[in-house]
Amino acid sequence: MSQRRLWRQLQAGKEAQPSADKAEVEVLELRAAWASPREILHGVPPSCTAWPRLLPSLSCHPQEPCVAALARVERTDFLSPVCIGEVANVSAEITYTSRHSVEVQVNVMSENILTGAKKVTNKATLWYVPLSLKNVNKVLEVPPIQYARKEQEDEGRKRYEEQKLDRLETKQRNGDVIFPVINPEPHTVGYSQSSLIHLVGPSDCTLLGFVHGGVTMKLMDEVAGIVAARHCKTNIVTASVDAINFHEKIKKGSVITISGRMTFTSNKSMEIEVFVDADPFVDEPRERYRAVSAFFTYVSLSREGKPLPVPQLLTETEDEKRRFEEGKGRYLQTKAKRQAQVQQAARQ
Repeated sequence: MSQRRLWRQLQAGKEAQPSADKAEVEVLELRAAWASPREILHGVPPSCTAWPRLLPSLSCHPQEPCVAALARVERTDFLSPVCIGEVANVSAEITYTSRHSVEVQVNVMSENILTGAKKVTNKATLWYVPLSLKNVNKVLEVPPIQYARKEQEDEGRKRYEEQKLDRLETKQRNGDVIFPVINPEPHTVGYSQSSLIHLVGPSDCTLLGFVHGGVTMKLMDEVAGIVAARHCKTNIVTASVDAINFHEKIKKGSVITISGRMTFTSNKSMEIEVFVDADPFVDEPRERYRAVSAFFTYVSLSREGKPLPVPQLLTETEDEKRRFEEGKGRYLQTKAKRQAQVQQAARQ
């Protein structure tokens, strides 16, 4: 069902259950403000999450106005870079609904408008929860979608349970704090760790006064890029983003601190942990809280765009060694999944 058709039905007050058909494609001309110094698009431009949010917003609750809040972004692999001036085609599809959440599959394809060349740049899975416009702390129920096959529903339920468990495990790690290190040695965790402080203004927020998920993701990507560049002293690029968990909303007027640190290095990649802490001291004084957390993977590139070896991360404390082993486990797990996908594709 297309976005426009669904919107017309909701405006007319019809009680239609949304199907799992793909939505229409939005075309975005990529702006210089979204790019890195090498004129390559940042891994997470804000508009690529803003538009898919319309799908769950329109389809979640026909009787009560709602807005879809981004709750989680599953692992995203960046298959190829996107440059300034290219056109991005963003398509979204609702693939599963639980009682209070919506899974949206997003595909991004870029097009060089001069040559006409097209390429798939990345694919992602986003989870949204519908919040009432009358009370943003109220989570609304989601009407079920229609599945073409029973297997689609079973697979979606499995993905839902897996991400729910991962979110719970992530919350338990949210007590970590990054402290500055005096005179750190090169290639240590303290040498490359970085932080960015940002005052949340109206342009960062939705109409309800809460930060867009894409704005937060872009800031996190910038901090992760600084960490990677400090460690390698070379050109770097986002290779993938592990699951991004949005634990709490961030209100307009808050001061957010985005912190990043190196957790693991392989021969050709770096894993960087990034989290966002919020201080909402303007309208609603309360203690600082952990709002978002994620792991980013970067690779080092030469000036010609060729992969370069990554300097080994030097761990000093027991916590750093523990995080390194945890990162190594995630790296090996991802590598095994990728190899399994390649073998499965070869058999087909």
